[in-house]
Amino acid sequence: MVKSSNASVFERRLCCTVLGETRYNKDKILQGQGVDEPLSATGFKQADAAGLFLSNVKFTHVFSSDLLRAKQTAATIIGKNKFCKDLEIKYDARLRERKYGVAEGRPLTDLKAMAKAAGEQCPAFTPSGGETLDEVRERAKDFFEFLCQLAVEVEQKEREMHGAASRSSGTSEEQSVFPWTNHCSQPGLSSDNGGASKVLDANILVVSHGAYMRNWIGYFVSDLKCTLPANLTKSQLSSVSPNTGVSHFIIKLQNGSRLEPEIRCVCLNQDSHLVDVGAECVAQKVF
Repeated sequence: MVKSSNASVFERRLCCTVLGETRYNKDKILQGQGVDEPLSATGFKQADAAGLFLSNVKFTHVFSSDLLRAKQTAATIIGKNKFCKDLEIKYDARLRERKYGVAEGRPLTDLKAMAKAAGEQCPAFTPSGGETLDEVRERAKDFFEFLCQLAVEVEQKEREMHGAASRSSGTSEEQSVFPWTNHCSQPGLSSDNGGASKVLDANILVVSHGAYMRNWIGYFVSDLKCTLPANLTKSQLSSVSPNTGVSHFIIKLQNGSRLEPEIRCVCLNQDSHLVDVGAECVAQKVF
């Protein structure tokens, strides 16, 4: 593809978190899309902890699955934020959990038994009425392409309104602070400008579900060649995030260009904020 002469490179930080625990998580019962359980008491504690963990991050856009457990998680996280407590949360059905069809509302062991009877294994097995992994990935791809288009449109509007010079200005109190500890290099530093601190244009928060996020990250890695932290293991990459696990990506886009975005994963499924909540708050991973 040919790059436009008017193309300008800009970055967005994408922060993704999995929702808090429900009683069905704890009991290892599949929820999918058909079972819309609220957060449990533990789930709200996890969401509170994630909110405090991200309280210094200035988000400009927040998107959530339209299922109740995700809505409650997103609202709790934003309610703890120092910068954007009143920011509108936009709900999107493309962020829903994978649909498990006839297996929804049934124990995870039932899904595994169905897969075994069909001569298949989880998570590749698709129960009757459920979504295939490819269908989930297509939803994730569609939503990410929407995010990229939104970012380009916002970038263009900012340039028209303020110009490049005013866009790059900002006070230190407005700079986001990302509290990452695992898989981290130097958050907030740019190798393109000699290591100087760089204020990025926007921070986008997405709240979704475990199986969905695993598929989305798979799309990042296999299709978009996302750069991963050097110390990230294959098992960590393929695992479903713990409840309210947080992942952080830097997305590099080009305004006026049709080139694919460049993606760098800074942290994956970060859960250090759950330490003070208690070990019981790290829910079992399900498909």
